[in-house]
Amino acid sequence: MKQLLLALQARWKLLVLPALIKMGFWGLALISIADASTIPVPMDALLAVLVWENKSHFLMYCIIASAGSAVGGLLPYGLGRAGGELFLLKRVNRDRFEQMRTRFERQEFMAVLVPSMLPPPTPWKAFVFAAGVFEMRVAPFMLAVFLGRMVRWLVLSLLVMKLGPGAVSLVGDAIHDHLRLFLGALVLAFVAIGVWAIRKHRRSKIPAVEV
Repeated sequence: MKQLLLALQARWKLLVLPALIKMGFWGLALISIADASTIPVPMDALLAVLVWENKSHFLMYCIIASAGSAVGGLLPYGLGRAGGELFLLKRVNRDRFEQMRTRFERQEFMAVLVPSMLPPPTPWKAFVFAAGVFEMRVAPFMLAVFLGRMVRWLVLSLLVMKLGPGAVSLVGDAIHDHLRLFLGALVLAFVAIGVWAIRKHRRSKIPAVEV
C-alpha cells in the first residue's frame, strides 16, 4: 500500500502537476485544493516561481491559492467531524480529550488561523482535523484558513518580488528560528485590529448632535 501511494505521488509530481501549472489560475486553484485535502504540494515554492515570473498577478495568485486551501481543507475537516472523536479517543484519555475541546472552543479561530500562516513542517492538517472533531462552524473555519493563508502568501510574495524565489527558504528559517517572536507579533497585531474595530463600532453608534 505504501509503495502504491509513493507511486501515485511520483506520477502526480511528474505528470499531473506540470499540466495543472500550465492551466494558469484554474490550475493553481486545483493544486491548492489538492494540497489542502490530499496530496502535499510545495505551495510556497510554486507560488514563489509564479509570482517571480508574473509579478503583476501576485495578489490574484494569493487569493486563488488561499481560497483553494479553504475549500480543500473541508476534506480533513469533514473527516474529523464525521468520526474524528473516536479516532482521538483511541490516542488520548477522556480527560485529556475534554481539555483539548475546552481549549479549542475558547480560541478555535486562532487555533486554525495561526497554523494556516506558518510554513512547513507545521502539522496544518492536524489542526484542521481537530476543527472538525470539535465541531467548529464551517464559515469561521474557512475564513480562518483563508486569512491565514493570505497573510502567509502575501508576505512571501512581497519578499519574492524584493529578494527573488530564494525568499522561500529565508521565510521558513526566520519563522522557525523566531517562532515565539513571530506569534507574539501576530497576537499584538490582532489585538490592535480588534481594539480599532470595537472603537469604530462604538463611534458609529453615537448619535450625531444637531446644531
